[in-house]
Amino acid sequence: MKMKKIIALVLSTVMMFALCSCGTDDNDKNFTIGIVQIMEHASLNTIRDAIVDRLSELGYVDGENCTIDCQQANGEASNVSSILQSFEGKGCDIIIAITTPCAQAAAPYSEKIPVVFSAVTDPIAAEVVDSLESTGANITGTSDALDINKILDFALKITPEIETLGYLYNAGEANSVSCLETVKAYCKVANIQVKELAVTNTSEVQMAAESLCASCDAIFSPNDNTIAGAMSVVAQVANEAKIPVYVGADSMVQDGGLGTVGIEYTDLGIETANMVNSILKGEKKASEIPVKVFNENLSSYVNKTTASEIGIVIPEEILNGNKTIIFE
Repeated sequence: MKMKKIIALVLSTVMMFALCSCGTDDNDKNFTIGIVQIMEHASLNTIRDAIVDRLSELGYVDGENCTIDCQQANGEASNVSSILQSFEGKGCDIIIAITTPCAQAAAPYSEKIPVVFSAVTDPIAAEVVDSLESTGANITGTSDALDINKILDFALKITPEIETLGYLYNAGEANSVSCLETVKAYCKVANIQVKELAVTNTSEVQMAAESLCASCDAIFSPNDNTIAGAMSVVAQVANEAKIPVYVGADSMVQDGGLGTVGIEYTDLGIETANMVNSILKGEKKASEIPVKVFNENLSSYVNKTTASEIGIVIPEEILNGNKTIIFE
């Protein structure tokens, strides 16, 4: 009888240690994941939703075994700062920063918390990382770098008569400033005049669009968050003036832009989540994960409704292309 008690005591002790060991395993930790985006618009929401869906597939289910705190800043830098401070206060295990302004604001927090960014067009120019191969800090992510030359080649196939190109952007967004230099270089070779017009917020977009439509043959706006947030306004103004608008993101085509060449933003979100998973599992540090630039296997996007409204005929080679996606 005494021996049975000893055996029972040993077994219970072993089980207690086993349970304690499981509770400290990182794989069983209830992680808190903070996601911040600069504002609500289709491209950013697509990325965010793809991140959350992919994390769920990887076993991170919000409200069950982790907390995924999604916040958006209504286009205000001060709100981004407040959100990041709250993430730090809540003890977030990782921060996901969607867009360049959010990545720039989140970078200092990487000293204590791993940061994974998404949709940062030029992370080096934005001073988010030192290099794409080895970031030099506790931060990494995915880039939606635009192939400006392909987009403008695409624009000239559809509207070869462009002599003056309007460039609509927010000068406060580093990615838009970076793209402008490439646009100018392309247009110099193509003998196209560039007329740039910057805004500081969405309330200024309509007047800027009207000004460009009155003096340009076409408008180009990169994946600029301010313009994307007011894309329906730009489309309405441009359609009334019969001016084609070429853009930097598929969602901006869906919201009324005539067309673009680029990536599928769902892929951006999926890869961002894969990076987060690798960091949380302890497989790699953020500094050991190269920035993933999505600049291959690009698709062409065309809005047929917009084309019809402004009297543009899309060439058959584009409409029937294997990688062409049509919005109606």
